[in-house]
Amino acid sequence: MARGLFLRLVLSALCAAGAAAFLYHDYCVLGAGPAGLQAAYFLQRAGRDYVVFERSHAPGSFFAIYPRHRKLISINKRHTGKSNSEFNLRHDWNSLLSHEPRLLFRRYSRQFFPHADAMVRYLEDFAAILGLRVRYDTAIVHVTLEKEPRAWNGHYFVLSDQNRQSYKCSCLLVATGTWVPNVVNFPGSEYVEGYETVSTNPEDFAGQTVLILGRGNSAFETAENILGVTNFIHMVSRSRVRLSWATHYVGDLRAINNGLLDTYQLKSLDGLLEGDLEDLAIVKDKKGKLHITLRFYLENKNISAGIDGITLPQDELDNFATRAPYDRVIRCLGWKFDFSIYNRSLRMMPGRGNKSKYPQIKPNYESRGTRGLFVLGTASHSVDFRKSAGGFIHGFRYTTRAVHRLLENRHHGVPWPSAVYPITQLTNSIIRRVNEASGLYQMFSVLADIILLRENATAFEYLEEYPVGILAELETQTGRKAPAGLFVVVMEYGRNFSGDDKDVFYYNRAVGEAQHAWQSNFLHPVIYYYKRLPTEREMRLHPPDWPLPRPDAIHHIVEDFLTDWTAPNAHILPLRRFLENCLSTDLRNFFAESCFLFALTRQKLPPFCQQGYARLQGLIGNERLRRHAVEAGLLEDYAVMDFSDDKLPDSRQGSQDQLLRDHVIPLRPLHHFVNAKDEF
Repeated sequence: MARGLFLRLVLSALCAAGAAAFLYHDYCVLGAGPAGLQAAYFLQRAGRDYVVFERSHAPGSFFAIYPRHRKLISINKRHTGKSNSEFNLRHDWNSLLSHEPRLLFRRYSRQFFPHADAMVRYLEDFAAILGLRVRYDTAIVHVTLEKEPRAWNGHYFVLSDQNRQSYKCSCLLVATGTWVPNVVNFPGSEYVEGYETVSTNPEDFAGQTVLILGRGNSAFETAENILGVTNFIHMVSRSRVRLSWATHYVGDLRAINNGLLDTYQLKSLDGLLEGDLEDLAIVKDKKGKLHITLRFYLENKNISAGIDGITLPQDELDNFATRAPYDRVIRCLGWKFDFSIYNRSLRMMPGRGNKSKYPQIKPNYESRGTRGLFVLGTASHSVDFRKSAGGFIHGFRYTTRAVHRLLENRHHGVPWPSAVYPITQLTNSIIRRVNEASGLYQMFSVLADIILLRENATAFEYLEEYPVGILAELETQTGRKAPAGLFVVVMEYGRNFSGDDKDVFYYNRAVGEAQHAWQSNFLHPVIYYYKRLPTEREMRLHPPDWPLPRPDAIHHIVEDFLTDWTAPNAHILPLRRFLENCLSTDLRNFFAESCFLFALTRQKLPPFCQQGYARLQGLIGNERLRRHAVEAGLLEDYAVMDFSDDKLPDSRQGSQDQLLRDHVIPLRPLHHFVNAKDEF
């Protein structure tokens, strides 16, 4: 805070000296959508100097328009049978994280798939109730860099709005989402209507024949809206349809929108085709009908001259699939990030291949081109594209919190939050988190709990929801040390279970036996053990289907139909034995009688006894203990023993307590006390 105050004083002095007028903040957040508001919440709770810029008059402007047919595909499960708020967030895909119980989305909609207007109301209340600092009607139109060695990252970000007002900040958080429509240009593409403007009134399509370009949720959402009034609908895209229940990726086609799959497979005129959209061409005839042809047929042809004289595919192949003319062609190809406002000095570059719609960022969500520029929300999805939920509210609410924690350590010296426990609590800590934590559950294979072991494995430090992609940098990124090894707790699906070509309903698809846990298919906890932090090179070279490098040991907790990993034999006992093998210690909890016996018969006590009984936090040796030991069968009752062969010493020679210390007493076998009740 002192450093930020100093920077503001310096900037104010420069302003007074005649420099161009600008406003300074430590943090600038672009966009007041869900990710921007989530970042603002964490900054405000930490007492940081920040501002959010929003081009619209209210937060969540994207949801005021999209989805066009107003039904969200993010689930709103209001009842789970449990009162644990963290667990319930696993099935609440719309709420942002806050301390305010009023700001849970279930209070805004009773629908399982809510209306988009409910999201708009929710975001408005989130900003207002929490008093977040948002500048509405402020469109940032240009962002550039200004070198300054005294700044946090060696430069300031200079922002200009539509009114030519300038702002400076030391750290830029980009949460603008992906809102620029993807467009494919081909001959005749001017006849194509866009998802963003096409009518949502089904009656406008009555008796028409429609071609939809695209195969995502927006395409199927559009088809679902007009399915009952059209002659037929054809859908064409380069890739085959991907069903979310097969890929386990929430961005793929959801069941709520897939009615056209029924009408296609049940032969009710509608259909799906695969083809490269850039190879297509559209020709309009005199009646206004749209004919599909291929680009190479139009070489050296004048398309504006009309359909006469142009060769169509059906002229050579009379059963060409799209030979019937269409009344309308609709483009539903999704969205991409807006790179236009960023100066070249920021080196904001698009990703490669199917990630080209996102900016290039590192696993810590920082731009690859500019230090101090972080991308949040949907636009940060390149980190886990087609793998996890980082492009959706129920995922990026946790990655946004992770970025905030990284910034707190980097700029303010606040280490990553952690808790220290005695080693005997290790099993319980893991079991609790895998059964409750929403961040682990939603951001599977991306965020992980890190358990840092203390010297001699007497205690451990627990860090929650750390990005696994920067595990090698853990000590510098969190301010925590890993001197004696670590465990990494993640959630994973089976290696070969998910995919658009997988049959996820095959017989015997689930694993129930603990000894076969490594073959689990459904989401389940996996614990990696490393004797030291992996290096950056090891992170780069990890197996492609693994989230982490090969560990020194690994344990899968067998999948569970109820996602409830609390079964003593199937879940807890195998986990505890795995941890004990890694640590070469006994993690069981014991009754005082067992600790007392171990103190008499073992050179080294189990940790539970060391931290309790042996530190006088258990039973203290006295007459009451002696009597308890007799009643429990640990000791013979020497008070009634026959000492006729060697006389009992008188009171001057010692008390009965002295006899207890000196006299050799036979003990019962150990198994009497170390039984099934001690195993857990």
